[in-house]
Amino acid sequence: MDRFRVQLTEEQQRVVNEERTFHPNPRVRESMLVLLLLHKGFTRQQAAQIVGVGRATVQRSVAAFRHGGLDGLRQWNVNRPVSEMASYRELIRESFEKQPVCTVAEAGERIFQLTGLRRGPSQVRKFLKDLGLKFQRVRMVPVPPKKTWPSTPKPKPIFSTLS
Repeated sequence: MDRFRVQLTEEQQRVVNEERTFHPNPRVRESMLVLLLLHKGFTRQQAAQIVGVGRATVQRSVAAFRHGGLDGLRQWNVNRPVSEMASYRELIRESFEKQPVCTVAEAGERIFQLTGLRRGPSQVRKFLKDLGLKFQRVRMVPVPPKKTWPSTPKPKPIFSTLS
């Protein structure tokens, strides 16, 4: 199979030059820069080094342009998994706001009771952080000792007067 040579028309060059600077998605900007470099005569390896991406990324950009043109480059379909607990977000949030939990293990158990989904402590912690809930640190409050005990030393003045 012959290599696909990138040839851009004047209009496409103008669009690519504009979008490599101003497109909101940084990945699309990289792809546009790769396309422009390939059009200018750089090899795919050189274009990858200049842009700071791998050669496989350059190949994917060329394939997207070959199959869909500039619109094919503009598409950025990232497949991100959606948590099963996402559909229970509001239920879990309301439950924790009504009655806060003390530990992550207790939060995991409450989530299991509400949804039937059991998750590990690190997943529960991340989910609660994504909900915007914060852990409240519980510590001992230091109390000054009573001054009436005989074993308590008398407080010494910070500044002493010489007389």
